[in-house]
Amino acid sequence: MRHRQHQNTDNLLSPNRFGSGDWGAIRGLLPYLMEFKGRVAAALLFLIIAKLANVGVPLALKSIIDTLDTKQAILALPVLLIVGYGALRFSTTLFNELRDGVFAKVTQRSIRRIALSVFRHLHGLNLRFHLERQTGGMSRDIERGTRGIESLMRFTLFSILPTLVEMCLVGGILAWKYDVWFAVITVFTLVVYVTLTIVITEWRTAFRRRMNELDSKANTRAIDSLLNYETVKYFGNEDWETERYDENLRKWEEASVKSQTSLAALNAAQSLIIGIGSVALMYRAADGVMMGRLTLGDLVLINALLLQLYIPLNFLGVIYREIKQALADMDRMFRLLNVNSEIKDAPNAAPLAVGQGALLFENVHFSYDPRREILKGVDFEIPPGHKVAVVGASGAGKSTLLRLLFRFYEVTGGAITINGQDIRTVTQQSLRAAIGIVPQDTVLFNDSVYYNIAYGRPEATKDEVIRAAQAAHIHDFIHSLPDGYDTQVGERGLKLSGGEKQRVAIARTLLKRPQVLVFDEATSALDSKSEKDIQAELALIARDHTTLVIAHRLSTIVDADQILVMEGGAIIERGRHEALLAQNGAYARMWILQQKQNTVA
Repeated sequence: MRHRQHQNTDNLLSPNRFGSGDWGAIRGLLPYLMEFKGRVAAALLFLIIAKLANVGVPLALKSIIDTLDTKQAILALPVLLIVGYGALRFSTTLFNELRDGVFAKVTQRSIRRIALSVFRHLHGLNLRFHLERQTGGMSRDIERGTRGIESLMRFTLFSILPTLVEMCLVGGILAWKYDVWFAVITVFTLVVYVTLTIVITEWRTAFRRRMNELDSKANTRAIDSLLNYETVKYFGNEDWETERYDENLRKWEEASVKSQTSLAALNAAQSLIIGIGSVALMYRAADGVMMGRLTLGDLVLINALLLQLYIPLNFLGVIYREIKQALADMDRMFRLLNVNSEIKDAPNAAPLAVGQGALLFENVHFSYDPRREILKGVDFEIPPGHKVAVVGASGAGKSTLLRLLFRFYEVTGGAITINGQDIRTVTQQSLRAAIGIVPQDTVLFNDSVYYNIAYGRPEATKDEVIRAAQAAHIHDFIHSLPDGYDTQVGERGLKLSGGEKQRVAIARTLLKRPQVLVFDEATSALDSKSEKDIQAELALIARDHTTLVIAHRLSTIVDADQILVMEGGAIIERGRHEALLAQNGAYARMWILQQKQNTVA
């Protein structure tokens, strides 16, 4: 239900539509244009009418000047021509504005769809990608990429195409009305200008790409430093962080200077070519007037046509550079869309029929790297309504169990089943909907307390949210805040203490009402009294759920139906608390050590 609004755009938003390279990016935009065929056709029609009117302006001006010749001046005719001249100028502006207005929805809808495509694709990628990502640089890539899409669509359709149309019209008029040398000079100037523009712009693109990379790196470093503000302050490393940030800015400055100076050189070369071509054409036109072959109106017409030709021609150079820069900006964003997720739903995957939620790990093997196996034949079962706890030293593989259960990674051997169904054969959405987790490191959204609790089930009523907060023993604390449930928790929930954040996470999970509960050191940040209260509440809640607990404090799992002791990726002991103590093995040693620590504390 929560994703219903996206169903009709899934095919359009497929990452596979985006190829690599400049032409791949352009091809990727075509489906968005085709969605509004009528608007695109109307925009093209208005574009052509605007250009015809624009070229008609100098023709009308020639007729006015020739008519004003004293030998053939007629009072009524110049007035009609002047009115027609004004109408043509107005038509040029009118149809250009109509074109922009008609096409605006196409551009903005395309940006929205592609931005949505990137956002959904990033959420669909596996945990490995997100652990390795650089959030600041990635957000800047997406921001520049979406701006590049708007630039590409606007410049390609409304600048390149009209300029080509106008070139053809101007060249045709010069060749038709005057001798062939006018057309030859015009075509030669165009060829030299366009060739020079393309060659130098291709050379300059490397500077732009380098600027983008350094800009993203600097942004990543700045955001990472600000997110770790307290750590920077603890170690007094403000100057060190500033120096690291400035190192990237200095490199970006160098690339930016090269980009700007090469742009100045290109502009100067373009102006020189246009100047030479203009002088050659005006010389022939002036000579024709002096020899009597051309009228004064012809001279004005040729000059006006040159202005109308060279102004968009000069703009063509700017447009080509903008398009190349837009493609460079889009390239990094499209690379994100070309990243394939390692975890995908199987063909014809069915929703999980969770039933009572019986959970089974059957001879599970797993490795992040083939050279180092993390889990080695892990076997255990959690019957419906039972609670199983997993303990062990850091690095034993406890957290890996949770990542495999949520299918953040795929098992490399064996299987994990819920209610007899291999989790690889069901949809990821239904799997994760059936499991609720309270993580050890709780990260909250930068929003209100209410929003963060309601995130467990956004459609829940306010009464249900409050009952979940009461069950997590955080309602009274929230009620005591000046803004109550509307209190903002800050970036990553930093305005709340560790214990308060964990109780919000517990309330969020309780609101979700999953059949399978997972607690990953769920009360590690709580004081002894709060921990005792919440443990009692969690025990009551877990009575009717299949519960997996990753624990460090052994005192919190003495009531577990089974305790698994992991070491080196394997289960070395299993049983109830009393039985494990009686074995006098690894669990018993851990218990004695923690009891001594508690006594000292």
